[in-house]
Amino acid sequence: MRKLLPVILALLGLALGAGAGFVLHPKPAPEAAKTKADPGEKAAAKADTHSQTKGDKGANAENSDYDYAKLANQFVVPLVEKGKVHALVVLSLSLEVTRGTTTQVYTLEPKIRDEFLQALFDYANAGGFSGNYTEGNKMQILRDSLLETAKKVLGPIVFDVLVTGIMRQDV
Repeated sequence: MRKLLPVILALLGLALGAGAGFVLHPKPAPEAAKTKADPGEKAAAKADTHSQTKGDKGANAENSDYDYAKLANQFVVPLVEKGKVHALVVLSLSLEVTRGTTTQVYTLEPKIRDEFLQALFDYANAGGFSGNYTEGNKMQILRDSLLETAKKVLGPIVFDVLVTGIMRQDV
């Protein structure tokens, strides 16, 4: 079993990475930009493509007071029962922060990850990931706990913790 766990974790990471790549792949350029055109038309098509890319961030992205800092790696939380790991929960998290403060988030990411892991372990030990762990009330309790933890590290620049992915794998 000890030799099987690293293989399972590697396959799980590979599958989650492939899934994230599939979901987050860039959109293809518009057909107008792909066809042969004179230099003026190519420049106009390129400008249209750039404005569409900016527009994909949301209708009010330029006027928003928030930035989103995606934490680089997933969080893996073992669920222990009777002294043995019986399941793993894998989470992807992002932070909603004041515009222009993402570099501060990434600078403090090791501390944030440490504090988040402790909060996630506490939540798991309290039974938060048992049963229907994605039920609205349980997810809100998890988000509130992580937001409190984020504010402890980052202060008032953080407004919300977004759970962008969650999966439980029974071992």
